[in-house]
Amino acid sequence: MSFDLELNGRIALVTGGTKGLGAAVVESLHGAGVHVIAVARSVPKDALEGISYIEGDLLTAVGCSGLVNTVLDKFGGVDIVVNVVGGSSAPSGGFAALDEQEWENALSQNLLSAVRIDRGLLPSMITKGSGVIVHVTSIQNKLPLPESTTAYAAAKAALSTYSKSLSKEVAPKGIRVVRVSPGWIETEASVRLAERLADHAGTDYEGGKKIIMEALGGIPLGRPAQPSEVADLITFLVSARASSITGTEYIIDGGTVPTA
Repeated sequence: MSFDLELNGRIALVTGGTKGLGAAVVESLHGAGVHVIAVARSVPKDALEGISYIEGDLLTAVGCSGLVNTVLDKFGGVDIVVNVVGGSSAPSGGFAALDEQEWENALSQNLLSAVRIDRGLLPSMITKGSGVIVHVTSIQNKLPLPESTTAYAAAKAALSTYSKSLSKEVAPKGIRVVRVSPGWIETEASVRLAERLADHAGTDYEGGKKIIMEALGGIPLGRPAQPSEVADLITFLVSARASSITGTEYIIDGGTVPTA
């Protein structure tokens, strides 16, 4: 039985496409024959051959509109949008440590960037009568960590709600909208975090990983996900093999979330 994903020649935009999960999504889609447009604040020195890179600051409305205009001018639109960009730089200390700027940053990075890009690229998808949008949310929309990620978790929860509403609106027009909610992914940034925790606790890297897993309430699988595992799930979801999947959320967290 053939398992052709039927992605060859499709055009995909991937935000946050040069590091961590975003880079893994770019590689996975490219391997499936997709022409990938990777967006980041700067083009990496080790840029992959065959990938179109666009620099853009997606924290601002101007940056998002500039990206959309560039994509429409150069490519006429896309078939797939994967909104990976996100994150948190908020300090620890709970809600009292989150000032106005921290909240604005969290919402701009984790919610509004996706909204603005969708708003700019959806019309061309609707005209064609086809397209797929993936919003990468987070299990923290269900399991927030109040010490440091309240604003991030709230923004991701809002992204999930927006995504569900959007899916109901555009599905009749041929556009699928899907959410992917990872737990802890072993990216370069999380490796550095585990190493810092390990050094502070006087242990090794595996000890640092254990500290993170305990903070999450445990990961039954016993390890974080690899970026490629999450990326391969996304690649399947945007493919023709998933053509009846829309409006739903896929959690990939090794069993971290204790309820369905």
